[in-house]
Amino acid sequence: MKSWFTARAKNGVAELSIYDEIGAYGVPAKAFIDEMKALGEVADLTLRLNSPGGSVFDGIAIYNALKRHPAKITITVDGLAASIASVILCAGDDVVMPRNAMIMVHDPSAVVMGNAGDMRSMAEALDKMRDGLASAYQDKTGREPSEITHWMAEETWFDAAEALDAGFADRLEDPVSMAATFDLSNFTRVPPTLASLATAASPEPKETNMTEKPTPDPIATDAEAKPSEDAPPKAPVEDNVVDLDQVRAQERKATLAYVNEVNQLCALAGSPEMATTFIAKATATDQVRTALLQVRAETDEASAVSALRHSQAQAPSEPIIDTAAIYAARNKTAN
Repeated sequence: MKSWFTARAKNGVAELSIYDEIGAYGVPAKAFIDEMKALGEVADLTLRLNSPGGSVFDGIAIYNALKRHPAKITITVDGLAASIASVILCAGDDVVMPRNAMIMVHDPSAVVMGNAGDMRSMAEALDKMRDGLASAYQDKTGREPSEITHWMAEETWFDAAEALDAGFADRLEDPVSMAATFDLSNFTRVPPTLASLATAASPEPKETNMTEKPTPDPIATDAEAKPSEDAPPKAPVEDNVVDLDQVRAQERKATLAYVNEVNQLCALAGSPEMATTFIAKATATDQVRTALLQVRAETDEASAVSALRHSQAQAPSEPIIDTAAIYAARNKTAN
């Protein structure tokens, strides 16, 4: 099980946590929903949330699953609920924010390549996504759609007090130790206080599973802490060593952009179920386009053939022509 997920269920009370991006390379909707179902019947379900967002489609699936759940849903923002994570937050019957936690709402974005028609299609799809997200925000806050879409267009960051005033949060708690390791460079208005934490150590989710950790061996621990005097000295760290954390962050950002683009291409083509296969095979986006166009062409051809057969079946039979009567009539007229 990935480190982002912890769970416990006892006496009708259960707890989950999301401490990662939302989507295939972070917290996939299917895995989260499967684990939520595995908790069984519970009356109270708590979700601890600390996420910069991610895939719109996975986030909406998690939001809808939480809304359908019969338990009372309590969502606690342990640090950050940004982008699609702020939509998941809106599924809570009771949303709790420590006074130093934050949320962020903004318009959905996408990466697209193609001609003007492709660009217009993507713009229309993004408008529909925005309206869907805005409706989740409105359901939680009760604010007017025009105010919500203005917040989204401006990429609005709310501290806990502002979130409470806006209707996103229901109550506040004392501050917690918060740090952010998420890559926030794709956002344009990150508050300086949050940006300064970008390289700090991330808080681990609270241990809520029922398995005890093994007790460390004190002898082995002491041996590791005190290396032998005969051990060679450690090599000095060179100034030009590659920052692996930065490389991984860039790779993750590029991967998430790829996953989002494939999901959106498949959705626009009317074949969202194909996205999982493309992503699993790391299919290049130009090949994804070609495959989707081929599927669309085959579908259109099949529809055209079916329509032609239907019209032929429904067409009236040709009238019987009485050539002798026509000939007699013509000769009578001529005489």
